[in-house]
Amino acid sequence: MNRYMLLLIARRCGAGILTLLIVSAVVFFVTSMLPGDAAQMMLGQSATPETVAALRQQLGLDQPLMIRYLDWLSGMLRGDFGTSFASHLPVSQLVAQRIPATFELAGITTLVSVPLALVIGLAAAMKRGSLFDRGLMMTTMAVVAVPEFLVATVAVMIFAVKLHWVPAMSLGAPALDLVSYLKAYALPVLTLCCVLVAQMARMTRSALINQMDSPYLEMTRLKGVSPLRAMLRHALPNAVGPIANAISLSLSYLFGGVIIIESIFSYPGLASQLVDAVSNRDLPLVQLCVMLFAVCYLLLLLLADILTIAFNPKGRG
Repeated sequence: MNRYMLLLIARRCGAGILTLLIVSAVVFFVTSMLPGDAAQMMLGQSATPETVAALRQQLGLDQPLMIRYLDWLSGMLRGDFGTSFASHLPVSQLVAQRIPATFELAGITTLVSVPLALVIGLAAAMKRGSLFDRGLMMTTMAVVAVPEFLVATVAVMIFAVKLHWVPAMSLGAPALDLVSYLKAYALPVLTLCCVLVAQMARMTRSALINQMDSPYLEMTRLKGVSPLRAMLRHALPNAVGPIANAISLSLSYLFGGVIIIESIFSYPGLASQLVDAVSNRDLPLVQLCVMLFAVCYLLLLLLADILTIAFNPKGRG
């Protein structure tokens, strides 16, 4: 990796930090403008205006919005994420209880979807133009177009209600055995994998076909190398960059789709905690949850950029 590539990566990192700063401002100001008064919701409708005003002062809600943002941002940089309005506990403690479950769900989904997408994309590229390839691409296009909540609803109706194979809700309770564990995660992972596998398989196929049309691969075929060997030994290694970029971009979808999936299946993760915090007007908890999702999303986009730069042949040297 030469100096030019390192400079590009440094610029991407700088742009990512600037983007995160902008996101923090947007998150704070948007959440602060949510309808309803947090102090009023905490005290109930029977609270007197004096009591509400006193609580607003205690929570710092009577300060100008810009002052509150700067205090919140400086606290975030120091590792002080604030105190929950609802439970009066540090929001970092509340998030720490939920975030492992979300990462576990995302990790299982990644372990299932990435190998499956690579196999499907490889098979489609090997059979390019065939009935199998056209049918596969039409199916993946249809899956990508279907909303996640519809996929989840259909999966629940078939596998939970009709066949009784798996539970309709994934409550995240510790499973006593492997079968119970797999059943608990089956529907959330299946729903997330549907769109992820379809996206990654299409991108993998496209990257491999671009390599198959290159002159060096034509030469390997003229030398009598089998199509499968040429694909695995020559096309696939040279398509690692675009494929890795496609996987990183597709996985960034997880941090949007997981919000819907956790809510549908009552999964006790960070996304369902975010939904509850919004309904309770628990602003510090909402802000931290959204910032964590934003950080994960931006990190995956940054990883995709870095992989594109690192595997770019023009930048090697």
